[in-house]
Amino acid sequence: MTRTAFKALAATELKLFRRDPATVFWAVVFPLVLLIVIGSIPSSREVAADLGDRRFIDLYVPVLVALVLAVLAVSALPAILANCRERGVLRRLATTPVSPAGVLAAQLVVNLAAAATAIALVLVVARVAFGVALPAQPAGFLVAFALTAAALLALGLLVAAVAPTARIAGAIGALLFFPMMFFAGLWLPRAAMPESLLQISDYTPLGAAVGALQSSAEGDWPRALHLAVLAGYTLVFAAAARRLFRWE
Repeated sequence: MTRTAFKALAATELKLFRRDPATVFWAVVFPLVLLIVIGSIPSSREVAADLGDRRFIDLYVPVLVALVLAVLAVSALPAILANCRERGVLRRLATTPVSPAGVLAAQLVVNLAAAATAIALVLVVARVAFGVALPAQPAGFLVAFALTAAALLALGLLVAAVAPTARIAGAIGALLFFPMMFFAGLWLPRAAMPESLLQISDYTPLGAAVGALQSSAEGDWPRALHLAVLAGYTLVFAAAARRLFRWE
């Protein structure tokens, strides 16, 4: 596929993404709403001893970053690809210069662009409205973001590979989403988790992701354990997706 053709395909996929109100809401609008609701609670902006003398809102921003990536990669992407395969779109594209692999690449580009936009909005609103500092270790934050995106997109591709229909892909995505977000600290901050639960969280995709993002937000380089866990999940999920994925 030529560069011009890929740009046109990516532009089309972006247009379709913007026309999907459910995905736009859950990936872009909902994290901002959740941030504003949590930040509007006075206690969330107070330093708490049980959170390591940190504010709840400061700990919650990395969770929202993980939430954005999880919605796009684990919930939206598998359903879209499974729907394309179910309707025979990928099979028909195989006979044209726009290969099915091009559709996959365009989807990944659009999802990464949407994630970057949504996360930038979360960081800016958190900073302006609630005084949450921008990541003090930007390079570490970008590395954590990249590895988290890679691990979750690989997981999304694996779900798309094994799900025969879009409905089943959505169901599998939902089953994965909520346990992963629990270990990420969506309901109980990782700083408040019992030691045993925190250790389990460290070895889950989003637990390791939030741990890495939180460390870089506070000015430290992400722990090697968290980066290794994310890299490991990326390799395993990507290899399984490549082996199992079918265009039709």
